[in-house]
Amino acid sequence: MSLHDDAVLVLKEYGDQQDGSQQELRGLYLDHLATHPDAMWKACSAGHLTASALVIDPERERVLLTLHKKLGMWLQMGGHCEPGDGTLERAALREALEESGILGLRPLEGGPVQLDRHAIPAPCHWHLDVQYAALAPAGAVERISEESLDLRWFAYDEVAEVADGSVVRLLERTRAVLRG
Repeated sequence: MSLHDDAVLVLKEYGDQQDGSQQELRGLYLDHLATHPDAMWKACSAGHLTASALVIDPERERVLLTLHKKLGMWLQMGGHCEPGDGTLERAALREALEESGILGLRPLEGGPVQLDRHAIPAPCHWHLDVQYAALAPAGAVERISEESLDLRWFAYDEVAEVADGSVVRLLERTRAVLRG
């Protein structure tokens, strides 16, 4: 199965219990995939899917955010899909490993936690981000990557003070998944 096919499958399965805005984004993502065979790759100038993961500490009390070098914002780990990823989930976990340095990240069950579409500078114009959450193992040690200015654990109630609304929504949805 190609990464494109995996994305279609993941998005078809996503959203049955989601609110209207997530249902709308899911439809937009699926339409984009249907009309753009290259939608998984950075070269797709109409926009492309990306994958990210919110890293949660083993005690489930904090999240690890990266101060993004280019954007100067505290964000979850994530980025562009690569040919070797195979699945969106693997792409999200690979990005989380590369940007956090934490080995042994485990995705939360149930697939993506949230979809987030955001504008980026030309020539691409849009990131269609498929957002997961991942648990760090006990004793995890983070390491700043060359893509980050900083890497820091934040208590849940601190996230709104440092991050934008998309990260806050991702945290809220992740906490709901953790509560069951």
